[in-house]
Order: sequence, then structure tokens, then C-alpha cells
Amino acid sequence: MNHVPTSFETPPKIIAILPAYNAERTLERTVHDIPKNVVDDIVLVDDASQDRTWDVAKRLGLDPIRHATNRGYGGNQKTCYQEAIRRGADIVVMVHPDYQYDPTVIPELIAPLLQGKCDAVFGSRMLGERFLEGGMPLWKFYGNVFLTAFENVTFQRFFTECHSGFRAYSRRYLQTVNFGANSNNFVFDTEIIAQGVYHGLRILEIPIATRYFEEASQIGPWASLRYAGSIFLILLKFQIQRSGFMRFRIFEQRTRQDGHGSEEQKRVP
Repeated sequence: MNHVPTSFETPPKIIAILPAYNAERTLERTVHDIPKNVVDDIVLVDDASQDRTWDVAKRLGLDPIRHATNRGYGGNQKTCYQEAIRRGADIVVMVHPDYQYDPTVIPELIAPLLQGKCDAVFGSRMLGERFLEGGMPLWKFYGNVFLTAFENVTFQRFFTECHSGFRAYSRRYLQTVNFGANSNNFVFDTEIIAQGVYHGLRILEIPIATRYFEEASQIGPWASLRYAGSIFLILLKFQIQRSGFMRFRIFEQRTRQDGHGSEEQKRVP
């Protein structure tokens, strides 16, 4: 990454977060592919996995955090971001430990952040005609396109995809949005976009491909319908908030800049 011009006066600290749940079979491959010459630290949060995710993380030399009870995908991210901020991250990259996204693309993902072009970068499966690479189910593809279209109309922005889990955020982004008020489930990813758009933060996209295989975690059709309903609800809240008719806590600017998260979070020796 030394060849990439940077807007930072001193070398930025780049931390990869891994929100893990039952990732025993894919965690080692994921960690192995994270470019160590780019990423300074890895924060793994084990969301009360029922397999050996914790043991694998320790064997790989990580310093994981374990939730005593399962908090969900969004709840896991909250702990990840809080810990990354506490460790002094300038850029935070979310890497799913199920190996669905390719960690070797991290240098391309963070390049716009290093250059000061934006506050967040999202990997998009819809850019560069790569949306069906890796075996994305057609129902998931069309659902993604449908929901993203509604989100673009609501946000008055143009995103090619709002549902990728491969993302990088600046410290400024995470210290501005009130992510602690978000849902603990999958709609967290849409809420944090809505918050960024509301606060005028800059978001760019880069093309990526994904892998769909047995070990890769994904939600089924019925869970996807519930997810879609949750998205329409956050879009409605966004419209109401922007109109000034009502105000919602998730769109408040974040005031707490650091911290370890709730008291339930604990380290297990």
C-alpha cells in the first residue's frame, strides 16, 4: 500500500473486524487471506458460537472477545466497532469470517479512504458485472436489486448495492453515526447506511465478487422477507426524520467516542 497516496499525516491504523458466529470451518482461511502488511490489528468477536470458533481464534494468535449470550449480527458489529475505536483505529474494515468475501481485496477497499475521497467504502457485487460470480442465487440477486432501488429513491443517492457485508469505515464515520442505537439483527447494515446518508457522509463503492458454498452463512427466503420488511421500516423512519415530522434516536449524532460496549461483553482467558 506504500504506492497509494494518503491524506494522513502519520500512518493510519487499520483494523479488520470479524463478527464471528459458528465460523470454525472458515475462520482460518479468512484470517490467512487478510493482508498483514496492510492490516495492523484484527478484532474478532465470537457471538456465543456453538462450535470451536473461539478455540480456532486463540490458536491463530488472535485476542478475541466472547459474548456470553448471542446478540445477533448487528449486536456483534456494535462490539466490534466499539473495540476497534478503543484500539485507536483510523480505518475499520469489516470482514465476514465465513470466507464469503475475499479479504485479499482489502487494499483496494481502503484506498479511497486513505486518499481522503470518502468516509466509507462498500464492496459491490453489482459493479463490474460480477453479481452472479460465485453462485449468488437468482432470488437473492433480484431481491437485492429491488431493495436497493427503493433505498436509492429514499436516500436520493445512487448505490449499485446496499446489502454487501464487505465494508470499510473511517473513524469519523463511526464516531458520527449512532450505531449503538441500531438493531441487533441483519438490518443493522442498512441502518448504518441510512445514518451516514442522513449526516452527509461520503460513501463510495468498488466492485467485488463473492463465494457461495455450504460453509458460507446466508439467510433463507423467509428470513429474507422479514429482513425486507425491516428495511422498509427504516426507510420510512428516514423519510419521517428528514421531513422533520418526528425524530428518531438512531439518527442522533453519536456523542460517546470510545468504550468497550455493554457490561455483558467479557474476555475469556
